[in-house]
Amino acid sequence: MRGWERGSGETMACGTGACASVVAAVLNKHTGRKVTVELLGGELIIEWKESDNRVYLTGGATTVFEGII
Repeated sequence: MRGWERGSGETMACGTGACASVVAAVLNKHTGRKVTVELLGGELIIEWKESDNRVYLTGGATTVFEGII
């Protein structure tokens, strides 16, 4: 999946977008309920559990920027 944020351009990852993409894919019968999503920043495992109707996101976290305001 590739994400684009208005004003910022292409992003390394978007958990919300990845989860929404998987739900849309499941509803349209393109995939199962547990999927590995490849993003520029790495892979996320997304699972939409039928038992509780919740979407679970699992993946690494990496610092890509630090700043001082």
